[in-house]
Amino acid sequence: MAKFKKPPRNGRGEQGHIEELFKKYNIKWVVTVSIWTFFLAALFNYLSEQLLIRAEIVASFFILISIILLGVFFDMVGIAVAVASEKPFHAMAADKVPSARAAIRLLKNAGVVSNICNDVVGDICGIISGVAAATILLKIVPQMPMLHQLLVTLVLGGFVASLTVGGKAIGKNIALEKSHEIVHAVAKISWVFTRSTN
Repeated sequence: MAKFKKPPRNGRGEQGHIEELFKKYNIKWVVTVSIWTFFLAALFNYLSEQLLIRAEIVASFFILISIILLGVFFDMVGIAVAVASEKPFHAMAADKVPSARAAIRLLKNAGVVSNICNDVVGDICGIISGVAAATILLKIVPQMPMLHQLLVTLVLGGFVASLTVGGKAIGKNIALEKSHEIVHAVAKISWVFTRSTN
């Protein structure tokens, strides 16, 4: 029985197929962001661990909560950028609102911005919060009885997980309801920062 070969895509064969994959899935960006994430995660992991080792127990808890809330905030921004519409900002740009163009740039690059906020920063904060919790445990459990060590470990692990998941759930609802306000607020910060560095 004769076997039929698939016709070359766009007349360019396998090379054309690979180019299509690169365009469709933006492989270059995926590789770039993966490499940056590796180095950023390693750096922030090291810095947070060194900071937590030197901090007192109460200060360590505040650092842990701050890391979790930072992840929640960036997750909220990422969702807001993904769901917001450009239309209101085009109207604002027509009215010469300075930050409107920054907002439009954010929305035109929604995939990249959302990826950085949700995946890069969000996941790094998740990893670091786990390291922070482990560092706190090393400070408070060594001199406790075994049963108390287990209880403290379970309670702290549950606290980190519930604050992360609960915070992201609240942030997601806010992002869906107030997406344009969040994007505009981030655009204002971006515009001020860009203006001050030029």
